[in-house]
Amino acid sequence: MQIAPELLEQVIAHAREEAPNECCGVLAVELGPPVRAVRVYRAVNTAASPLRFEIDGREVLRLIEQIEGEGLELGAIYHSHTRTPPYPSQTDINFAAHWPGVEWLIVGLTDRESPTVRSYLIDDGQVGEVVI
Repeated sequence: MQIAPELLEQVIAHAREEAPNECCGVLAVELGPPVRAVRVYRAVNTAASPLRFEIDGREVLRLIEQIEGEGLELGAIYHSHTRTPPYPSQTDINFAAHWPGVEWLIVGLTDRESPTVRSYLIDDGQVGEVVI
């Protein structure tokens, strides 16, 4: 997935605003080639936790309906890790089982001045990094 620097900055800004808790949201894409992110949709972390995120199921459905109503597709779910590097936790891997083909964009905030962003495809418990 290609993502413009401006959209990546929106995700990073969201992560910084929610710290010390994890943030979460989704990215909408236009199918390509290439697949290109075109919009960031913030979500509420109902867990309000620095260790995990949860998105209310009704909010997920609303976001997907909005994305599809705009002629776009769900391309990525994003969240932040405020205490660990931006690599999928076992909780992330378990959650990804419900979202095949969707990228997982993670913002690492262990250094808030220089966040690290990584993206992954998680398929059948296997994690593969995707170039942003």
